[in-house]
Order: sequence, then structure tokens, then C-alpha cells
Amino acid sequence: MDGRRTLAGPELIDLHPPPADMWRLVEEGMERQPRQLPAWLLYDAEGSRLFEAICEQPEYGLTRTETALLEQRGPELAAALGAGVLVEFGAGSARKVGPLLEALRPDAYVALDISADHLRAACRELQERHPQVPVIGICCDYSELTQLPVHPLLGRRRRLGFYPGSSIGNFSPDAAIALLRQFQQLLGPDSRLLIGIDQPKQVALLEAAYDDRAGCSSAFARNLLTRLNRDLAGDFDPSAFAYRAWWDAGASRIAMALVSLQPQTVQLAGRTWPFAAGEMLITEYSVKYSAAAFLALAGEAGWRGLARWSDPADDLALHLLEPIASGEGPAADTAGAPQADSGRPPR
Repeated sequence: MDGRRTLAGPELIDLHPPPADMWRLVEEGMERQPRQLPAWLLYDAEGSRLFEAICEQPEYGLTRTETALLEQRGPELAAALGAGVLVEFGAGSARKVGPLLEALRPDAYVALDISADHLRAACRELQERHPQVPVIGICCDYSELTQLPVHPLLGRRRRLGFYPGSSIGNFSPDAAIALLRQFQQLLGPDSRLLIGIDQPKQVALLEAAYDDRAGCSSAFARNLLTRLNRDLAGDFDPSAFAYRAWWDAGASRIAMALVSLQPQTVQLAGRTWPFAAGEMLITEYSVKYSAAAFLALAGEAGWRGLARWSDPADDLALHLLEPIASGEGPAADTAGAPQADSGRPPR
């Protein structure tokens, strides 16, 4: 025993957006061309379960590659991060953070996620595995959070950000810059941020990863319509839409959409919305960044690269960032940082 006390259980703080905000965001998304709703709407309890199933598919190598990298480099990553409170954005099942918690032993672990049920279960499991680390779950849309709640464990302690899964790719470059600036506001001037970035690779591999043979990606997208029907008085017929995922080379991203199979009209959020045959409802994008492109993006947001670790195939990288002090130069080039030395997990 190391002498530290064992904690009773995790704490959950509910800051989920109110229904009125959901209706407003859905209306704004449905008025866009092409139509696109906030990606966090995909993550109700069933959507979170389906996403975990996607991560287990043979075509989707991102999770296995990143998990292996975190396991192999856990002590090195912890040493580079330093002491403080670890804040994970979009924690989901919180399975990837385990090696960091083991090596870092932070003052506390704070998990931010939109699905309360999923978050509660993940925090409970983490608290059981790491009883000496205080665990706090905050149910919220982290992309809209401007400050962390007042809490004794979050007071003057240094904050360390963790954003795995290449989730930054779900945002347009401009929105990603705004999000990274927001992270800096949440974490503070003496913070560090460890972020996972999926990089461009063969088109066939990318498209298969987001349209697996088992149909998990398709079910994940269609579940959005089920949620809209349940929570926002919609009357979508999921069978009237096809799922499609394709590589958009010009924007360096995978685009995912539900495509109307016929002319139809749906009710949603108190309004009527016509769909033409072939009209798309974008469910999400996943932008892929090279090392240089990501560091340029981070620099625009006020972050500087300190180190970079990647798998042997250089498919995915973990970047360690720190805030750029006022008057300092742009992000450093860390593309030549040490690489992971184990074999690449299968895709």
C-alpha cells in the first residue's frame, strides 16, 4: 500500500444542455446546406454502445493503435505531462486513459462526456480500477463549456488535458481552432494537452474504417434518427435513408451522411422539413491531419508542440502541446520526435 486513502466512488455533475438548446441547435443544423447536426447528438446511450462496437471492428484500427501507443508509452507520457489534474474531453468509455492514470497518478481525473449513463458507468469502473485517484464525471457538451465547475479538487491545481481518438477531426478547421482555444481557457496558462491525431492514409482503408462490413457505422448513424424521433418529436423513417461514407480529398476528411432514398417530408422540432431524393443529412466529418498540418492548426489556436509519438506505420500520433506565451513564436516542429517501437496493431 502507498498510504493514500481509498475513495468511496466517483462524483457526477450534470451540465447536459437543456432541451431548448437541443431544439435550437437542431433547427440551425437543418437549415444548413448540406444539412448537418451536432455530432454529439449521435451519443445517446444506444449511440455510445454502437460506437464502442465500431471501435471493435477489424476495419477500425484507430482505437487499437492509439491504445497500444498509450500502453507502450504510458510512463514516458506521464513524465512529459507532469503533475496535476487530468481532464479528458469526450471520455466515452474512458478505456484509453487507464495507462495514464496508472503512470501519472494525478491529483484527480475529470471525465467530460455528453452521455450521462455512459459516463456514470465509465467513471464507476475507473474508480474501481484506480481507487486512489478521485474521479469526477461532468455530463456536458465540452465544445460549449467555458469553465469547469467550482470544485475543491479543481481549485488551484495545474490542469492537464487529454483528448484521444482524433475527435478534433469531427470539427471543421476553423471550429477546431476555436475548440483548442477554448481548451486553453479551460485548462489554464500552465497546462499541457495530450491529443490524438489520425493521419491521412490509403483511401480504401479510411473508407472501410467508417463503413464496416458488420454495419455498425451504418447503425450508429441511423440511431441519430431514432433519437431525433424520441427526443425532438421527429417522424423520420430510418429505412428511407441510406448510409454513405467517402473520402473528400480536397478537405482531407471522411464525410459521413444519411442520404434520402426518395422525396419525403419529415416533422422535427415543431417544423416540417422536405428532403429531395439524394439529399444528404451529414452526420459527422472526420478530418485527417498530417503532423505539419496539425501543428500549424494548433499554432493558430495558441498551442506549441513539445513532443510527438506515433505508431511504426505513422498512421496515428499523440502530440503533447503547451500554451504559447504572449509574444512567443508559433508551434515548434515535433514531427521528428521518437516513434513507438512495437508492431502496428491490425486494422
